[in-house]
Amino acid sequence: MKICIVGCGAVGSLFAAHLAKAGEIEVWAYDVWKEHTEAIRKNGLRLSGAEEFTATVHATSDPNELPPCDYGIVATKAIHTKHAIAQAARAFGEGSAVCSVQNGVGNEEILAEHVKYVIRGTTFPAGHPIAPGHIGYDIKGDTWIGPFEPTQTPMPCVEELAGLMTRSGMNTVALQDARGAQWTKLIFNASTNPVGALTLLHHGAATRFAPTEKLFEDLILEAEAVANALGIKLHGDPRQMVQKGANAPGKHRASMLQDVLAKRQTEVDFMNGAIVKWGEQAGVPTPLNRALWELIKGLEHSWTNPD
Repeated sequence: MKICIVGCGAVGSLFAAHLAKAGEIEVWAYDVWKEHTEAIRKNGLRLSGAEEFTATVHATSDPNELPPCDYGIVATKAIHTKHAIAQAARAFGEGSAVCSVQNGVGNEEILAEHVKYVIRGTTFPAGHPIAPGHIGYDIKGDTWIGPFEPTQTPMPCVEELAGLMTRSGMNTVALQDARGAQWTKLIFNASTNPVGALTLLHHGAATRFAPTEKLFEDLILEAEAVANALGIKLHGDPRQMVQKGANAPGKHRASMLQDVLAKRQTEVDFMNGAIVKWGEQAGVPTPLNRALWELIKGLEHSWTNPD
């Protein structure tokens, strides 16, 4: 059996390294970061922090080198989903299933344009690149996956992939309906990421500072109202995710803060922008999410066209 990790940045590398270390399957990693894939081929994929080990992974920046794979795990930034799956789709045949473990909502619809079976997923583990071939493992956590409803993905496929991931050390729960888990993580991300990006506060600091802690709560309440209107039952409490992130060792910077510091386009369209979109469809006002979405978009605009 073969699994291809599409997008072997921080989160993708966590899955690639664990799955390869477990030894049950052949793991391939595809990423456009050539220095990273070259380092992995030469020295292995190293994780440090929450766990310390190096795994042997087949890595490439050339999608033509990918073999036919039984499963795919897409872990790119949401803004890169369309390009990444278009490049890697040749690796996934008629019986393959591709799982998103990305931030936000809307990625599965893009994947379904290129592959037959899509798995809806969300994951809590987080990390950051230290150097090519070396990823810092910041936060451990669970992953939840389930069939993406429009593609009618068979539940046994979901369960098989969840079992492989769990046995590798990345605990994964197979759900008949994974929308609640996805929206729980979405609400967590949409409350913490833009606040951290705009204030430059790491996650723990923003949680412990009363004004930003209050903003977290207000954003959560607003997004929960949208989920309720859509009939989505959350899988847990986003506030517990906030506290877990705040209690993690070190000073974890949210992914959007990392993007802002590097002046990269963020995933805000798939987070706060998505909540605004679904709020409009459900008739639920989302003024706070709209304000943060517009502020982040304005910040992105300032890097290329400040006049």
